[in-house]
Amino acid sequence: MFLIAGLSVSTWLIYLLVRSFCGWQAKLPGPWYTTVTSLVLKYHEFTKNRRLWIHALHQKYGPVVRIAPNEVSFSNTEGMKEIYQSGGSGYDKTEFYDLFTQYGHRTLFTTPNKVDHAVRKRIIADRYSMTNILRAPLLDGFEQSASSVIAKCEASRGSHLDVYVTLHCYAIDCASHFLFSPGGTDTLNNPEDFKLVQELSYHDSLKQRYVEHYWPIMNRILPLFSPKSAPLSKSYVLKQSHRDNPHEASLINKLQSKSSNLSTIEMAAECMDHMAAGIDTTGDGLCFLMYELSLPRSQNKQETLRREILQNPNAKINDLPYLDAVIKEGLRLFAPIPMSLPRYVPENGRVIGGYKCPPGTIVSCQAYSLHLLNPDVFPNAESFVPERWLQKDGDADRNRLMFAFSAGGRGCIGKHLAMVEMKTLLRRIYGQYRTTVAPEMKGDMSIHDQMISSRPKDQTCLLVFDRVEG
Repeated sequence: MFLIAGLSVSTWLIYLLVRSFCGWQAKLPGPWYTTVTSLVLKYHEFTKNRRLWIHALHQKYGPVVRIAPNEVSFSNTEGMKEIYQSGGSGYDKTEFYDLFTQYGHRTLFTTPNKVDHAVRKRIIADRYSMTNILRAPLLDGFEQSASSVIAKCEASRGSHLDVYVTLHCYAIDCASHFLFSPGGTDTLNNPEDFKLVQELSYHDSLKQRYVEHYWPIMNRILPLFSPKSAPLSKSYVLKQSHRDNPHEASLINKLQSKSSNLSTIEMAAECMDHMAAGIDTTGDGLCFLMYELSLPRSQNKQETLRREILQNPNAKINDLPYLDAVIKEGLRLFAPIPMSLPRYVPENGRVIGGYKCPPGTIVSCQAYSLHLLNPDVFPNAESFVPERWLQKDGDADRNRLMFAFSAGGRGCIGKHLAMVEMKTLLRRIYGQYRTTVAPEMKGDMSIHDQMISSRPKDQTCLLVFDRVEG
């Protein structure tokens, strides 16, 4: 018995040794231990350090790096384009996305293959078009939510405002208005609605999701690691999905149409997914951006933005180029996606970035590294420079490498919605106020110290609002 066990262990060790020096993994750059174990990767995922760990590996080994025996990360345009764009149509999503199903159903985001994704996307794509988002009923709702934020800013004068809370309220109110108009939330004025923000934005379940993904048996034994169920939010979404006569511009209106062929629970799943995703991406993105604009080093950027807003009072929301540049630069420097977006290499394998990856290999990119490790596209990458987006030279490369909303046909469908929400609010705020960081704000929300989970430290951001003359 001991002899058999010893032979088994020896055989396994020989296999690992051969793979380390002779397998396809050995030809990829990366630390030696990533050829034999994924435990180091899992450790960094569980401790919420995956993004910075992978980023450090790219800094040491280059744009292609092995991070586990069957997983490779890319930080260059070639890798991003192959996986998500030109060659990306055949790269199915991994089982990791199963953790983001809603009500037990798949959504546009969690659909693994291109065919099913295309079917679902055809149902809802027109509602996310810029033409629909700019329709008066939706814009009016965004403006009403922005007015509630302005009221909070005004009430805070003489002290400070925790914009983390305020901006996440704004994000859920805008998202729910788009999804269920006229059944959206009013979290800044209604205490009952505010409970949804507390439930969705003050619970970080990524660590628990990794446990559920990698160690399902442990997760069943220790339910302590299960993600929060968000019962209030799910009840709200399900109720709204049953409502009659929603506005024709809303997403639920399209989902309820005969052409969608979706059950009510499937409609609710889609809406729940969109609402949850929109809160943190828009809320966190705005929070980091406003913090940066409020720092002494960015006061000149803030003044340039304010000057554009005040000099163009009647301009349409998309006709303010510096406002657009400020938001793009904020999303580049503080991309709110806290993870890589894993895909499987399709049948027959692929050569990516000059390295052969067999079928079934997990490949991915992360916005953090794409945006900071390509100096030819983004020179002075760790600095906040909105002006780079106003230059014609290199514009195509910048937009191609921009990964804040992922890329390709399966990129974030809510890109236009998020941009309009952010533009609407920033236009209102910086047309009336000058913002600075409150003295009570402790620490520095720097990209290296505070972007590990894409959230501000302690989920707090204290800013001072001072009136400016228009």
